[in-house]
Parts: sequence; structure tokens; C-alpha cells
Amino acid sequence: MKNEQIKAIEKILLSDDILKSINDNINILFKYIPEIKFMIGFAHNHPHHHLDVWNHTLYALSLSQCDFDIRLTLLLHDIGKPFSYQDGEVRHFKGHPKVSSYISRLILNRLGFEFQYINKICYLVENHDNPITDKDIVDDYNLQIKRFEVQRCDCLAHHPDKLEKRKSYLDKTRMLLKI
Repeated sequence: MKNEQIKAIEKILLSDDILKSINDNINILFKYIPEIKFMIGFAHNHPHHHLDVWNHTLYALSLSQCDFDIRLTLLLHDIGKPFSYQDGEVRHFKGHPKVSSYISRLILNRLGFEFQYINKICYLVENHDNPITDKDIVDDYNLQIKRFEVQRCDCLAHHPDKLEKRKSYLDKTRMLLKI
């Protein structure tokens, strides 16, 4: 049985107009997932990004199909960036998927999601930047379809002038998945 928190997040994320739903319910998201606040206004300072971390996340969500697993993963996929950046000439976020997965696990446990579901979402968060392999597909094809959708939305939410390599990866992976 789902608790009030999970139901509220599902209602927000499963809206046909995801951006309006998030904007109209941002205080509910802040109440249940206060870690989101750190993403807002946090600059990427990287040529492959043209939006801050929060707006990149919103853009990725706007590109997604109406699937709770995918949208929850996209909401959390970069939540670790404000805690895992390296500043230099450009800002890098080495290790952010692992940090995002760790934070996601804390959030999802706190919200009362089931253990296996938490593992699934944390896997998707931790692997959103890793190429999908033949072994991954053999191990769990349906999970890799969701992972590909997360990757597609994340890739397309990057700077429009820097998408060529990402689109090539998406095309190759689409063929690998036979979709």
C-alpha cells in the first residue's frame, strides 16, 4: 500500500503537463525531497550544458514519456551534482552518478519505497551516463529500455550545439536494443 508521500509524488510526476505539475507543486516536492533545492540555480559552467542543474532536469523531464520509473529517475539523476563537482577552467562532475544514486537511496528509503524498487531506481540513476552493453541487455532487457529512455531525455537536454556525439550514441544504442 502506497503512503501519502509516494502518492503525492506519483500524482506530480504522472501529469500530462509535467512542467506545469512540478511548478504548481514545487512546495510539495520541497517538503518530501528537500535535496532538490540544491539543484536550483546550480550552474554547470560547462560548454556541454546551457542550463543550470535544475532547469536541465526539468528539460529532460519535459522530453520523457509518462512513466513513473523514468520520471522519478530523471528527477533524481543529477541530484548529486551540487555535492560532486570539480572546478577548473570548466566545471566537471566526476562521480556524480554514484553520489546521485547514494542520495536517491536515502530519499527513496525516507519516502517508504520498497527495497527492490529503490534498487531499480538507484541502478538507473547510477548508470544513466554509462553505455548500455550487450550483457546489460541480456541480463534485463526491459530495464535497459527504461535506462535508454532516461539516457535519451538526459542527452537531448544538453546544449543543442553539442548533441552530435550524443545523438550518435542514441542511434547506435537504439539499434542494439532493436527499438
